Amino acid sequence: MAKSLKIGISGPSGIQKSETIKSIINMLDEEDISIGGMLTEPIMEDNRRVGFQVMDWQTREKAVFAHLNLNSSVEIEGYGVDLDSLNEVGVKAIRNGANENDVILVDEIGKMQVESKEFYETVKKVLEVDKPLILTFEKKSRNPLLQEIRRRDDVRMLELTDVNKDILPYKVLDLIKEDLKGG
Repeated sequence: MAKSLKIGISGPSGIQKSETIKSIINMLDEEDISIGGMLTEPIMEDNRRVGFQVMDWQTREKAVFAHLNLNSSVEIEGYGVDLDSLNEVGVKAIRNGANENDVILVDEIGKMQVESKEFYETVKKVLEVDKPLILTFEKKSRNPLLQEIRRRDDVRMLELTDVNKDILPYKVLDLIKEDLKGG
């Protein structure tokens, strides 16, 4: 198993995990700690979520990987899922983050993402990389990859709530800085 700390951040849908991740990224950036990987963002129209896009945090390349109007053989909760977009942007971003950055980001491990065998296998591989890793996922998810992650000794599980939303980024920053120092 990899020695570096792995941080799993869970929370209910709509708790703004991606906003918390952006706060953590900004704090790491201020400390000159580079982070690379995949960020998942909702696509909103008229205050309604109509899809999701993945973004490579380093290159800022984006791709729509799920949308209500997307025809696909993979459909989850009414969203058509484009696994090729996920693989071409998201999976590539995770791999590049593992190779090029101090900290690896996988936002988010969800029902749609785990439909991709390439995504699934890449996440399993980066769990073995000796670098800090930040993973996010919905709290109640029961997919096999998340079950495996939760059982690992090297994953520190943190739950994002309305109460700790403002302080959790500071806690994650402290844990990563300590890990990078070898402490």
